[in-house]
Amino acid sequence: MTTSPTAMTFTTLQQDVRRYLERGATLASDAVVYEQIPRLINLAERRIARELKVQGFINVVTGTLTTGLSVYDKPDRWRDTLSMNIGTGATNDTRTFLFTRGYEYLRSYWPDSTQMDTPQFYGDYDFSHWLIVPTPDEDYPFEVLYYELPPLLNDELQSNWISEYAPELLLYATLLEATPFLKNDERIQVWQAMYDRSAAMLNGEDLKKILDRSTVRKEA
Repeated sequence: MTTSPTAMTFTTLQQDVRRYLERGATLASDAVVYEQIPRLINLAERRIARELKVQGFINVVTGTLTTGLSVYDKPDRWRDTLSMNIGTGATNDTRTFLFTRGYEYLRSYWPDSTQMDTPQFYGDYDFSHWLIVPTPDEDYPFEVLYYELPPLLNDELQSNWISEYAPELLLYATLLEATPFLKNDERIQVWQAMYDRSAAMLNGEDLKKILDRSTVRKEA
């Protein structure tokens, strides 16, 4: 008789963390740790998304640049932009990539935002917005590839990309977040080593398949 492999969920991850920590088994027995574990999991997810840039964190957003508008909202959970292109030509079917530049360069290159032309550059206006220059002279369809923070796990969202494709990384990251909270400093090196090993393995897999937008990334 064979058994089916088990998948990590928000619920099973909490159970695993309690067993590893030997704390917080029930709300009645250890309320502080029991209630903190979901927060530790979310901190671990944020750590992973911040420290790793892998294909599973890439998302795509499409929309339209509006005539006369140079500032645009970034998507929710945006972390870093990979590339941006617009549709040009008679029917806007020709994809033209915009070059990324710093804010000061963009303002110096196109100081009068009321003047309009075909966009050539983009950059961060602030954490939540992009600045496009020149100011669009017509409506252009756009496509942006970016790294995002995956939706964070909770009771309603039981799985995400991290739990499905890197469950061991999420487990060790959660345990790593838990050790300072529990003042169990002697375990930090253990969980850090396990986390680093899992992260390196995930990065190694990614290097074999992801493009660096201009050249194929290769292992050193």
